[in-house]
Amino acid sequence: MPFLEPKYQKAAELRNKRRPKQLAVINQGGCTGCMVCVDFCPVDCIEVVPGPDPDNPSVHKLVEIDLPLCIGCTLCAKYCPWDTIEMLAFDGAYAIAPEWTLRGVVDEQWQREPVQVEEARPRRRDREKKATE
Repeated sequence: MPFLEPKYQKAAELRNKRRPKQLAVINQGGCTGCMVCVDFCPVDCIEVVPGPDPDNPSVHKLVEIDLPLCIGCTLCAKYCPWDTIEMLAFDGAYAIAPEWTLRGVVDEQWQREPVQVEEARPRRRDREKKATE
């Protein structure tokens, strides 16, 4: 992404190599569309969802987070004046986001493959314990 601040460039590059521990999810039931979170997002992963009236799309607008782009920095949740953004575990975020999304634009903009949730690898000490049994 060419418009990233230099201090967040490394985090965005790492996002492509490994997944973050947590992701931001917006509960659109409490979102007012104030767009404060958009200003603080370092990777520009928050999209504006226009209102339902095509003649006046700025009325009842919302925001939605593009989860595959989120780096889990917590800035949007920290500065949301309405406390509608939650930081959830990676797997939980993908499970809860469809329930909390009233209107979305991300799926319409980007055709992506569904995220494959990997099973956690057993820890080394668990493997060693199992081998000794």
